[in-house]
Amino acid sequence: MGSASGERIERVDVAAYRIPTDAPESDGTFEWTSTTLVAVHATAGRHRGFGYSYADTATARLIRDVLAEVVVGRDVMAVAAAWESMRHAVRNLGRVGIASMAIAAVDSALWDLKARVLRLPLVTLLGPVRDRVAVYGSGGFTSYSIPRLQEQLGGWVGDGIRRVKMKIGREADGDPTRVKAARGAIGPDAELFVDANAAYTRKQALGLAERFAESGVTWFEEPVSSDDLDGLRLLRDRGPAGMNIAAGEYGYDLTYFRRMLAAGAVDVLQADATRCAGVTGFLRVGALCEAWLLPLSAHCAPSLHAPVCCAVSPVCHVEYFHDHARIEHLLFDGVLTPRDGCLRPDPSRPGIGVDLKEADAARFAV
Repeated sequence: MGSASGERIERVDVAAYRIPTDAPESDGTFEWTSTTLVAVHATAGRHRGFGYSYADTATARLIRDVLAEVVVGRDVMAVAAAWESMRHAVRNLGRVGIASMAIAAVDSALWDLKARVLRLPLVTLLGPVRDRVAVYGSGGFTSYSIPRLQEQLGGWVGDGIRRVKMKIGREADGDPTRVKAARGAIGPDAELFVDANAAYTRKQALGLAERFAESGVTWFEEPVSSDDLDGLRLLRDRGPAGMNIAAGEYGYDLTYFRRMLAAGAVDVLQADATRCAGVTGFLRVGALCEAWLLPLSAHCAPSLHAPVCCAVSPVCHVEYFHDHARIEHLLFDGVLTPRDGCLRPDPSRPGIGVDLKEADAARFAV
């Protein structure tokens, strides 16, 4: 049986762009000077859908060599069937990691294409539960001086974003001082989040959690490795009252998220649609959170997450990550800017609501 629109996917194109950061950046365990955007366009008739991931260039090659031929010719309306076919196609390559990010980029392009064929915003197609989603400003890299840290976090609060996150873990002994300085910049009322990116041991994290609580920290992300579910559970059980333990950004499949939830490892689960196999994968993580009665926070890629998170009940907020927000404002047309600490999908724009400015992006092509 054909689709109601009669449209079939005719082609899938992929490109990769490496965009330098505006300054050297680091967290508790990693350093970087650029971010790679993998962009996918799926075409059906006069309609062209756009999707993307932040991933290695190997992701683009996998899309070009394997996934494109899997979805070409398929029903535009049957995104779930295309997703299952892509998942089957990578069986012998390994389902997680690069393969999942490749599926994510194609899947988001297919959802965008379907919504454009139907002339609907993606949030309308998915079924909204809210018309806006809260964000938290995210940056505060360990490579920043304290004045730069204060300027960035204080600037977000001044712009109406009432939650901000900073990186910690590079120098554990100095982290309480940096956290205290951040609190001084954002005032007493804004929420302060910290992210260790798995830099601490269990006992380090427990001790520092008490110190961070003195500065009113309400969110402690990856205090230990996300693979250490017992350690996360220890922090959740013994950490200060009022401080949420969060993890999950490195999840690629439902088994990972189910294991984390079953272990009672987090107060808030994180997921990233550019990693967990796209819009389709993120929707399934949302269903898991609903079943476990836990909130879900979207990791990075604010332009993609904004419409999806307005349709997923357990979502509490989206990470407005400095690198990705900067890239999306630089290279996307239709990108959203937070107002009163929220992103509001534009009801006049079909699909995800953004388009890649390919001429502008060309100078970053790899």
